[in-house]
Amino acid sequence: MRARLALPLALIAAISVAATACQSSSGKDGADADRKDDPKAASAAVDFNPQPYENIKDGGTYTTVGTFDDQGNPFNVNATLTASRVWGWYNADAITYSPTGEVQYNPDYYTDVKVAVEGGNQKVTLTINPKAAFNDGTPIDWTAIDATWKANNGSDKEFAASSTDGYDQITSVAKGKDAKQAVITFKGANAAWSTLFTTFLHPKAATVENFNKAYVKKAHPEWGAGPYTVGKWDTHSGNITFVRNPKWWGKKGKLDKRTYVNLESTAAVNAFKNGQIDYVSAVDAESLKQVKGLKGTEIRSGGSPFEYSLYFNTKSAVLSDKAVRKAIQENVDRAQIAKIQFQGLDYTEPLPGSAVLYSFQKGYADNFSAVLKYAPDEAKKTLDAAGWKAGDDGIRVKNGKKLEVGYTLLGDDPLGKATAGAFAAMLKPAGIHLVIKKGDDADFSKILSDRRFDLFLSGNRSMDPFGARYLCDFYCSDRDSNITGAGTPALDKEIRATTQIADLDEQVAAVNEVEKKALQQYAFLPLFSGPSTYGVKKGLANAGATIFYTPLPETVGWQK
Repeated sequence: MRARLALPLALIAAISVAATACQSSSGKDGADADRKDDPKAASAAVDFNPQPYENIKDGGTYTTVGTFDDQGNPFNVNATLTASRVWGWYNADAITYSPTGEVQYNPDYYTDVKVAVEGGNQKVTLTINPKAAFNDGTPIDWTAIDATWKANNGSDKEFAASSTDGYDQITSVAKGKDAKQAVITFKGANAAWSTLFTTFLHPKAATVENFNKAYVKKAHPEWGAGPYTVGKWDTHSGNITFVRNPKWWGKKGKLDKRTYVNLESTAAVNAFKNGQIDYVSAVDAESLKQVKGLKGTEIRSGGSPFEYSLYFNTKSAVLSDKAVRKAIQENVDRAQIAKIQFQGLDYTEPLPGSAVLYSFQKGYADNFSAVLKYAPDEAKKTLDAAGWKAGDDGIRVKNGKKLEVGYTLLGDDPLGKATAGAFAAMLKPAGIHLVIKKGDDADFSKILSDRRFDLFLSGNRSMDPFGARYLCDFYCSDRDSNITGAGTPALDKEIRATTQIADLDEQVAAVNEVEKKALQQYAFLPLFSGPSTYGVKKGLANAGATIFYTPLPETVGWQK
């Protein structure tokens, strides 16, 4: 699952990123391009104080920043990382991954998993724990798997599904030896099938109406399951408290309460300093400086499956011109953006070159650098050839219309303003006037879903290691998740062909080749990833920089 997040400057759940000046692996991007000591891959380190269940105290409260998002259903196209994080505290965590991406089945949900290929078609048999039930008493059985598949497979376009990939390859979900067994049959093979059923929907939540609207600023604990359930949700403040679930059949949660408080990033740092929250993202040098060295706290920092990118709305009047998109990308000095973004933090990485894979992953390739380089002089030629002529005020003009491009900025963080200012300064010499438009954090989902932007800086976090399967989400022209609106039916066909490749290595190689073609739409500009860095109260166990790992809620707590 991929979870979309807003700007790094607007704190998303309790997770964000921080890194220092980046360097293109080609060595040809702008700032610091002559440095020889940058690593070839981003950090794959973890730092989260891993502790076994027996080493965690009974009791206590764990408080971080977060709230119910506009869309709380993580399967919905408008869901963000916040939705995924909050969902996991009162719904099933049936499959998780180790930090490096190995599949881990949770026996509280799946007591047995069998995968076989018969006649070229893959069959997955899930045996579900006999005790497993939703909080309303409905047994968790094959119908939950079936409902999740049908809501996400794309056959009914009324479901606003985040991704149909993989689900659309399933030909049937059937009852096995009894209702507690689900038999999933695929057309062909799908090596990343586990990503499809890491969690699942209550059948009542899998109607079109409920899938799209029931979780909008609402919780449905009756449709949930797990060691915790919703204790209190203050709809005015946005604060949420989870408490132990008396209907849970597995090991009880170690915490008495798990609380999310609804705060902006600057307020979150102050709340951490005042002891009001236990964990905070150090999103930049200033916030790291404020939390570093505080009594009773420690800094945890490691690798990050995040990527922040500049999205181009190809449906807007000015950016429908491919030449303008290309010229903007040629003018953006990505290394300089990274240097501004992460100044003062001790970390380096190569500039990202893919939407779907990270440089620390096997098979990663810098597809972006194979397509385009930082080249301001070339950008001017690109615009000249497209008929954009320099105006008296330095702004280019075509058919009487000035070359003005909007940039939507959320929040009031100084770093966000500095980044926007840098983009404006980079584009000005080419005759492109960047108009910075202030947006409200609360409108994040609407800005994306309604495409109320020209340029928008946003990010994604991989919740699993199978990035290659998400190529269509970024680049298919008929996908709601492709917020740029770019692409062609011919390219869509090539992208979808990669999903039919059963061998993971072969699939990644094919994805790299197709992504190079997709990047030639010049609608997506990868900017930075960086590490995950947090200020954490000492003693907090199983929380921090985990890469692909999501600790089960019952294991999070305070070390004995």
